[in-house]
Amino acid sequence: MSRILRVLEPGALTTVQDFGRPGQAALGIGRSGACDRGAHRLANALVGNHPTLATLEATFGGLALEAGSDLVVAAAGARCSGVPHLAPFRLAAGERLTLGAPQAGLRTYLAVRGGIDVAPVLGSRATDILSGLGPTPLAKGDVLPIGTTPRPVPGVDVAPVPEPTNDRLTVHVSAGPRRDWFDDAAWDLFTSQTYAVDSQSNRVGVRLTGEPLPRLREGELVSEGMVRGAVQLPPSGLPVLFLADHPVTGGYPVIAYVDDLDVDRCAQLRPGQELRFTTHAR
Repeated sequence: MSRILRVLEPGALTTVQDFGRPGQAALGIGRSGACDRGAHRLANALVGNHPTLATLEATFGGLALEAGSDLVVAAAGARCSGVPHLAPFRLAAGERLTLGAPQAGLRTYLAVRGGIDVAPVLGSRATDILSGLGPTPLAKGDVLPIGTTPRPVPGVDVAPVPEPTNDRLTVHVSAGPRRDWFDDAAWDLFTSQTYAVDSQSNRVGVRLTGEPLPRLREGELVSEGMVRGAVQLPPSGLPVLFLADHPVTGGYPVIAYVDDLDVDRCAQLRPGQELRFTTHAR
């Protein structure tokens, strides 16, 4: 029997992800990788994988797979019906797995002991939807090879960790390099109003709706380097929070940066969900 997973249904968007391609921005190559790095790391830990092994990132469920041999699997992130959550389980040869739509959160990480062993591109198995690097998003009929690992199987029945909710999310920010493009009234508006997540959000960034922020300056910047967690203000005055597949450079002012661990939480935001920014320590 082959150590494979057959894709019966890919869902809305399922990609292979790891920690991406760090350190190559000077070559015009973004890092990419898992949007919710914490959930990716936890799913791997539950099956005994090294955290760098690749998982499947399923957006809003819908993924259906069939095992080619006995496999050990775990899911983390957004809880989907149809599979155990935050607990390793055995998927027997020929058995099928289907992720239902999550009631809260957006992205579910499915780890298989041994990792998703597709061919790496520039040192990573991550799919970057902005650049097109890495394996293409999963399609019906795809066959995914599964690797092996010498690491011991952890003796964990379940991981009691907080899960995504549909509640308003508050995240911590620090001032960005172009904070001076906005007066104190605009900054106060940025850190006091409640935004809503726009339906046009994706792995590149979370687009927000709310009251636009006015600028002090006209014109645009020469392109500057961009990082995960940057909050950019295009001419609309409505923030875009960059996620894993953000561009390497950008020409709009960055008003703030979201704390790195909070970016993982933002990766689970659904369209219509509320978000607030704060400078106060939690």
